[in-house]
Amino acid sequence: MSLKFMIASAAATMLRQMPAVAAAPEQPPLVAHALGDLEMKAAPIEPSWVLAGDPQARVALHSRAGDDAASTAVWDCSAGTFRWYFDWDETVVILEGEVHVTAADGSERVLRTGDIGYFAGGTWATWRIETYVRKIAFCRKRFPKPVALAYRLRNALRGDASSQGGLAA
Repeated sequence: MSLKFMIASAAATMLRQMPAVAAAPEQPPLVAHALGDLEMKAAPIEPSWVLAGDPQARVALHSRAGDDAASTAVWDCSAGTFRWYFDWDETVVILEGEVHVTAADGSERVLRTGDIGYFAGGTWATWRIETYVRKIAFCRKRFPKPVALAYRLRNALRGDASSQGGLAA
């Protein structure tokens, strides 16, 4: 019990020393759009990432969290093969078409209409699109390591077995 108390005290001290975050701007309680109402804008793929073809990508921002730590967008792309770096954790839902994905560990998967995929932030993947793909992307910035550690410690102290692999608040 005293070990748990010491860990909790250390985590609390660490969190108190972190700079305060400014209040997030006021967000509407609901953001909703029809897919056809979102304006798709050119989002060129970094030329050095393109491996084959001439993939043309577009994006439309749907929403962004008030703290800029999460966003939702619609993205589409024409045929081609390219490497992609995921700055943020990204969960995708394929709306149309398909993409052949090769992850950095060599695992391969075809994501088709209706499939859901998750890409960890800080990783690369190769995307091969034969004709066209359209997805919804849910992106989330990773917590700084001290904050992530504090959440893991809190969950461990709670005995929260359901969140041992995650960072649920």
